[in-house]
Amino acid sequence: MPEILHLSTVVRSPLLDRAGERVGRVEDVIVQLGGRPHPPVTGIVASVGQSEHFVPISQVDQLSADHVQLRGDTINLGKFERRPGELLLARDLSARHLINVVRGRLIRANEIELACVNGHWEVVGVDPSSRGVLRRIVPRPIARRIGPGSIVDWENIEPFVAHVPTARLRIPYRKLARLRPAQIADLVEAASHDEGEEIIEAVGQDREFEADVFEELDPEHQREFLNSRSDAEAARLLATMAPDDAADLIVDLDQERRLPILEALPPTQQAKVRALLSYNPETAGGLMSPDFLSLAATTLVSEALDAVRTSDVASEALVTIYVSDAEGRLTGTALVVRLLKAAPSAALGDVAEPDPVTVRADADLHAIVRKMSDFNLSTTPVVDAEHRMIGVITVDDVLELLLPTGWRKDFGMTTADE
Repeated sequence: MPEILHLSTVVRSPLLDRAGERVGRVEDVIVQLGGRPHPPVTGIVASVGQSEHFVPISQVDQLSADHVQLRGDTINLGKFERRPGELLLARDLSARHLINVVRGRLIRANEIELACVNGHWEVVGVDPSSRGVLRRIVPRPIARRIGPGSIVDWENIEPFVAHVPTARLRIPYRKLARLRPAQIADLVEAASHDEGEEIIEAVGQDREFEADVFEELDPEHQREFLNSRSDAEAARLLATMAPDDAADLIVDLDQERRLPILEALPPTQQAKVRALLSYNPETAGGLMSPDFLSLAATTLVSEALDAVRTSDVASEALVTIYVSDAEGRLTGTALVVRLLKAAPSAALGDVAEPDPVTVRADADLHAIVRKMSDFNLSTTPVVDAEHRMIGVITVDDVLELLLPTGWRKDFGMTTADE
């Protein structure tokens, strides 16, 4: 493994010419993002006299914790100007939050680690431990003796770059896509508003994934980000969300924005949301999703499984298939696993469990919880007075209401690893 060089020991070190005479001081190290797992060092920013100059890495003979020595007797005294894709490690990244895309956590770049690999300097990792902080506050001779801490490989890191407009970069969606929506929501909640906006912008490259992340955010952050968007942008986002989650968000909006955003939704989504808004949000009607799969009792098992494969109903609501009679009344339920074990030619009505446990739309949270607990249900159908099914409640809908506000913070799930 190549020897690690700490950024904090390079910055403010003397810049020497080939003869070893001091000609200036190192102010920063420049890297180029994009295209490589470990960003290559392209040069340094050096102060010579009262101005800053760019020194390309090709003119650097030695990079060390004591000094930076030039290859020749002269340096390019052209004024330093940042090029697209370039970041200054000390100014742009040091002591700032970064994203650990493996653990789904924010870390602080207390130290940035460099190494010479195959003759080329590159960023190899980040040390979030307090050792980097210590190196910056103790005398340099002591700082050089402080060894590396818990280094996170740069391949698992994504920096925030919106605060560097000249870099012309943004967080790539491909890295965040490794995480689950709930993990990304945790990142947003732990980040500053600007950092959270940058994460949301990145996942916005996939509209459905963006909606999944938004559904996982706590109400405070949902309102915060919706309030910063136009009515058209808010409606676009709500159109891709589950109708029950969209209805909850519309209720949380300022009164004057609710109707314009609701009317901007696509007709099908708008109708579902309007129906849900007519119920108390803490009753079965307010908790339910209007999206479920209901089939006739005469449907063959093979046909039911085909319907599951092609359905756009959320996966958690597809655990159970609901069976109805000719008048649309709910008569039975069939777990998908039960269908997989049944003969393909069997009728759905013969495989389904009769007399399903149901709740009415006006049932309160305690009644719902009791039934789901007593009958070990992961989903519960909601029916009207004629026993026609109008929605389904999933266990995660109930858990969200039962868990205390701010539970993620209480369990350290939205804090940064400092």
